[in-house]
Amino acid sequence: MTSPTLEAIRCSRIFSGQRALANTDLAFIAGQSVALLGPNGAGKSTLLGILATLVRPSTGEVRLDGQTIGSSQRSALGLAAHETLCYGDLTGRENLALFARLYSVSDRTRVDGLLDRLDLLEAADRPARSYSRGMQQRLALARALLHRPRILLLDEPFSGLDSAGVELLRAILAEERTRGTLLITITHDLGAIAGLVDRAIVLRYGRVVFDGPAPHSGDELRALYAEQARGVAT
Repeated sequence: MTSPTLEAIRCSRIFSGQRALANTDLAFIAGQSVALLGPNGAGKSTLLGILATLVRPSTGEVRLDGQTIGSSQRSALGLAAHETLCYGDLTGRENLALFARLYSVSDRTRVDGLLDRLDLLEAADRPARSYSRGMQQRLALARALLHRPRILLLDEPFSGLDSAGVELLRAILAEERTRGTLLITITHDLGAIAGLVDRAIVLRYGRVVFDGPAPHSGDELRALYAEQARGVAT
């Protein structure tokens, strides 16, 4: 059996007395593409934040390659959060160049290569605050990919993208799967993610209620989600 790359072990999180995540055990292996699904407030973003080491679990731990994960291992992770967190006063190129320095990316062609791949090259020298929501989303994805992480964590990556942007993102995710990247994606756009994931995890009230193979078609994935998330207000 393949050893897990990333594990959440008995992870719980409580905010102001309210349980956001309860005793969650999950293991992920390299090359998997996982859809993390659930209604609003189900605990998806909390779990992703814990896996990304941005949220400390109230109980439990996260392990990377069998060891408790720490800040020194964050270079293995790439995160595109629901909020793009781009520096608005910096240009697109400057945003990526800053993170290239932080991650010690020595390949000088990497920044322009990603700007080109994400269809941002023509806007590369404009302040990020002038970008549309979809352009900022693509810039955040470029930043997450910059250091070629082994694990890519995405929170609503299709939000704000037009149809061309959705197809571009689908192509990039397919490329990352081929590269062997572990992909964990939160999304409500089940049609966009269909065919790109091999595992679906559904959360409800902070607990995993389904963890199994993901249907290939969008309709089947929607049906699975509707069955597992039934009875929860969105």
